[in-house]
This record gives sequence, structure tokens and C-alpha cells, in this order.
Amino acid sequence: MIAPQRKARLMRWATYASVATAFGLILLKIVAWQVTDSVALLSSLVDSLLDAAASVMTLLAVRQSLIPADADHRFGHGKIESLSALAQAGLVTGSALFLIAEAVSRLVTPQAPEHGVWGISVMLVSIIVTLGLTSFQRQVVRQTGSIAIGADALHYLSDLLMNAAVILALVLAIYLGWTLADPIIALGIAAILLRSAWKIARSALDILMDRELPDSERERILELVRGHSDVLGVHDLKTRSSGQQTFIQLHLEIDGSMTLYRAHAIADTIEAELQTLFPGAEVLIHQDPHILSEEGPIYE
Repeated sequence: MIAPQRKARLMRWATYASVATAFGLILLKIVAWQVTDSVALLSSLVDSLLDAAASVMTLLAVRQSLIPADADHRFGHGKIESLSALAQAGLVTGSALFLIAEAVSRLVTPQAPEHGVWGISVMLVSIIVTLGLTSFQRQVVRQTGSIAIGADALHYLSDLLMNAAVILALVLAIYLGWTLADPIIALGIAAILLRSAWKIARSALDILMDRELPDSERERILELVRGHSDVLGVHDLKTRSSGQQTFIQLHLEIDGSMTLYRAHAIADTIEAELQTLFPGAEVLIHQDPHILSEEGPIYE
């Protein structure tokens, strides 16, 4: 786990890199599309335009999500990351539908792209630049868990497949005369975009619907709590995440004859250890008297 300040810095730099990459690739692809008139390259250009919109949206969402909790937003602003990811899923879906329409039109009236070397060169540059960006984004996601940057990274990963597909389409259409390869591969790219949109939306909805943390992380919490000799049981563990914020609630079962001061000290100790395990987490612990004759599940 890294410090919240470092998380925030990494997330900001990831958004800056994403925006700069998107606008740089747009300029390159506009020129290449004008020269080649390839519908597959047009599909890549459209996706880059949406990348730019999504990257700007991610930048704004990350900035907002990093604002500390205030009187009107007691649980912070983290869910705006998920809203941004849902908007990205909508943009990706829209671009896929546009590509399907363009590809079907080109299937009806096939047309061979021109000046393929230009298009291939631009797509190779796109692949190199996108590989660098996604490598950095994946590193940031591993360290921060940002769903907005994760959605942006997934979008750019689909771009890698798209760029490779465009190169294949240009080679087949120009050098082998397979003019239908251009629109057919564009349809394949549209399918990849739709699949990416579904993944982004599903991940965002998990956060918005307060889905529990993964079982492995819940088990780490339970293992830590049960490791205290004064804890006789634990139940009603509830977890969720919102942006960079993790929320943990649980009920401790302790000796009913214990003083309030002692019970409070035990809860404080466990809270501090959980915040070490999950930096910046908000932990709420309720102490219950343990009834030795009571039988039932240790936690729900």
C-alpha cells in the first residue's frame, strides 16, 4: 500500500499522459485517414477522438474524486470515478455503433484504401505510443486501484488490438487486393469496442452498487481481527469502496464483563491495524458482549 499523497500524484500524472497521448494520436490519424481513405483507419481515428473525450473526462473525475470529504459529501467524492467510467462505456458503445454503420456501407460499396505506407506507419507509431501509455496506466492502477484510470487503460488496450487490425486491413486491401478486408476488420474492431464497454460498465456498476470487497480482502480483515486474543468473535462484516476510499464496518464480540475503557481500547487497536492494512480506510467498529451459549455463524 502506498501513501494517499503518492496515489493522488500518480493518478494526476496518468490523466495528463492520457490526454496528451489522445490528442497527439488524433493529429496523426487525421492526416493518415485523409491520405489513405481507409474505413479501418477512420475507425481508429473515431476511437482516438473518443479517447480524447474520455481522457479529459477521466482527468476531471480524478481531480474531483481526490477532493476530501466535506459537510455535503461526508463519504467523499470517490464515486465520480465510477460515473466517469460509465460515461466512457457509453462513448465506447457509441463509437462501436458508428463503426458498424460505416463498415456496412463500405461492404455494400467496396473501395480500396490508398497510400498504405502512410497509414501503416501512423498505426505503428500509435502502437508504440499506446504501449507506453498503457504500461504506465497499469502501474498506476496496481498502486492506486483507480477505477477511472482502469477504465481508461482498458480502452487504450483495446486500441492496441485496433491499431494492429488496421495495419492488417491496409496490408490485405492494398497489397493483396482484398478490399473487403477493410470493412470486415472494422466490424471486428467494433465488436472489441462493445466488449470493452461492457467490462468498463460492469466494473463501474460494482462500485456504484456498493459491491463487497473481494473475498480475499475480506478474509484478510477477518484474519487480522480474529488474531486478537481479546476478540471472541466477529460478525456483520460489511465492506465497500468509493474511488480511493475503502469503508469497513464490523461487530466485535468481546467479554461482556470488560470495562468500556478496555473494550474501546481494543477496538481502537484493531481500527489502527486495519487502516495500516488498507491505508486511508474508514473503519467503524461496534462492540458486542459475547454470549458463550450462543451458536451461529461467526460472521455474515
